[in-house]
Amino acid sequence: MAVTERLDAYLSENGLEAVWFARPNSFAWLTGGGDNVVDRAGDVGVAAAGYDGDGLTVVTDNIEAPRLRDEELPADAAVETVQWYEDGLAAAVERVSPTPAAADFDVPGLESVDASALRQPLTDEQIEQYRSLSADVAAAVESVARECDPDDTEIQVAADLRRAIEAAGAGTPVVLVGSAERAQRYRHYTPKDAELGEYALLSVTADRDGLYASTTRTVAFDAPDWLDERTRDAMRVEATALAATREVGREGGTAGDVFEAVQDAYADLGWEGEWRNHHQGGAAGFAGREWIATPDNDAPVELPMGYAWNPTVQGAKSEDLHLVDGDGVELLTATGEWPTREVSAVGYDLTLDRHAVLSR
Repeated sequence: MAVTERLDAYLSENGLEAVWFARPNSFAWLTGGGDNVVDRAGDVGVAAAGYDGDGLTVVTDNIEAPRLRDEELPADAAVETVQWYEDGLAAAVERVSPTPAAADFDVPGLESVDASALRQPLTDEQIEQYRSLSADVAAAVESVARECDPDDTEIQVAADLRRAIEAAGAGTPVVLVGSAERAQRYRHYTPKDAELGEYALLSVTADRDGLYASTTRTVAFDAPDWLDERTRDAMRVEATALAATREVGREGGTAGDVFEAVQDAYADLGWEGEWRNHHQGGAAGFAGREWIATPDNDAPVELPMGYAWNPTVQGAKSEDLHLVDGDGVELLTATGEWPTREVSAVGYDLTLDRHAVLSR
């Protein structure tokens, strides 16, 4: 279903005349990839995009209007401009919007909207944007992983990752680099001044056109004996999550249904309860995770949709972005130039090639 068709249904079902989006990911979703961010420290951008059943209207100030009109918005978007020293964005939206209306940020007199539900599933155009972003992210991460050395520090490698990803026109909201010592101690290895040592995990989430792609690569210099085995087990849990996603999505099930398969896979592989030590991932699209699976999460499993599952097993991890639809599972964050290993899902008839440990 097209974006405007979803919004028409939303307006009708909720008795609204308009809906507004100023949070960057939803602004990009509605405008086809437009960027309303100047200061990345804020949750709300410098413009709001609204839909009233007839077309797209963008509200912003006189500083941003020319640039947004020229570089970020579709040609048919109407732009309402306020002076930067007068109305703030919320007050400007309140003034120009028909009512009743809803918004994804705090606007006096307007209801709130759950944008995540509207953003799922992905459209054909968004899938193509996702393929492009994912290929660029994988290429950037792999190029850095192939060049790093055991005496490099986590923060040095993190800087290289940010540089490579941003050179591809993408943002870097999450860059994690885990040295051999810290990757075994922590599941979120925020970079520190620690040398990589025997091996390293490089994990990123990057965004472009409002879409988010996540991936992890493992590079080994003098790998501990257990690394390949634990990585293989993490791969099999990931393959199980993907197989369950496809089946549950076909049947109209929930995130909790997929999570049950993840729990079972850990137990079958001899790691019962390991899932408690780190979140396992979930749906991805116009957020790093549109939802994260938990035992009781009743979020619907939509198809076609991006899914980034990220199981960990005591110092090992497997993570990539996949497109899952009713017919199959497509690996998106790939270059075809990294070693892979074929693994089977636990309890499902699905075999996938997963990114293996690169030995240097």
